[in-house]
Amino acid sequence: MQAANPRRGYILGLSAYIIWGLFPIYFKAIAAVPAIEIIIHRALWSALFGSIVLMFWKHPGWWRDLRNNPQRLAVLALSGTLIASNWIIYVWAVNNGRMLEASLGYYINPLVNVLLGMLLLGERLRRLQMLAVAFAAIGVAQQVWHVGSLPWVSLALPLTFAFYGLIRKQAPVAALPGLVVETWMLVPLALIWLALNPTAVSVQPEFWTTTQAIWLAAAGPVTLVPLVCFNAAARHLPFTTLGFLQYVAPTLVLLLAVLLYGEHLTTSTLITFAFIWAGLAIYSVDIWLKSRGRH
Repeated sequence: MQAANPRRGYILGLSAYIIWGLFPIYFKAIAAVPAIEIIIHRALWSALFGSIVLMFWKHPGWWRDLRNNPQRLAVLALSGTLIASNWIIYVWAVNNGRMLEASLGYYINPLVNVLLGMLLLGERLRRLQMLAVAFAAIGVAQQVWHVGSLPWVSLALPLTFAFYGLIRKQAPVAALPGLVVETWMLVPLALIWLALNPTAVSVQPEFWTTTQAIWLAAAGPVTLVPLVCFNAAARHLPFTTLGFLQYVAPTLVLLLAVLLYGEHLTTSTLITFAFIWAGLAIYSVDIWLKSRGRH
C-alpha cells in the first residue's frame, strides 16, 4: 500500500475542488446549448472517457463483483438518475444567472447530510451539529421571508446530492467505476432523447464544426478528472481535512458570480450567506473537536 503523502494529497484535493469551483466558466462556454442537452452529452462523453480510464485502472475485478450483484446495479441506476438531476439543476442555474443560489446550495450540502443522517439513519446529533443546522435553517427561512418563495435551487442541489450519497452507500462501489456505470445506465435514455429531438442543437451536423462542439465533447474529462484527483487525495489526507477543503468550490462559484458574471449580492442574500457560514463554522469546529477525541 502506498504511504500517505500529505503534500500530494493537498495538491490533488485542491485541484479537484478548484476544478469543481471553476465549472461555471466551462458551462458558460456552452451556454447556447440547453441544459438538458449538456447533461445528455455529459453522460455520453463521461461513459466513453470513463471506460477508457477504467481500462488502466488497478482493480479489474470491479465489474465481476457488480455483475454478480444485480441489487447493486439497481441502486446505481437510481443514483445515476439523482446525479443527473443534480447536474441539470446546476447547469440550468449557472446559465440562467442563478450562480449565487448554486453556491449557497453547495455551502448548505454538508449540513443537509447531517440532517438526513438524523432523519433517515437515526443518527444522533451532537449539540454543535444541532446548532449548525439551526443556523442554516434560519438563513433559509430569512431568504423565504424576504423573497416570498423557497430558494429552490439552493435546496434542490444539496438534497439531490445528499440523497445520491445516501443511496450510493447501499452499493459500496469505488467512486470511479460507480460513476462510469451510472453514466452508462443513462446512455440509452440519452440516445433515445437525441433520437426523439432531431431539431436539438447538438444533433445538427453544422454544430460539430464549431468550437462549442469541442467544449461539449470535453464533458467526459471535465467530469472525471476532478473525481480522480479527489479519490487520489482521499488516500493521502484525513477525511476531516477533505471536509474543510470542500468549501473551496462554492467560494469560487460565489466569487465568479459576483466578480465575473455580475450577479447582484443583495443584503438579504448576504444575510442568508452569513447564517450559512456561521453554521458551517460551528459544523467545522464540531468535526475538528471530534477528530481530536474531545467528544
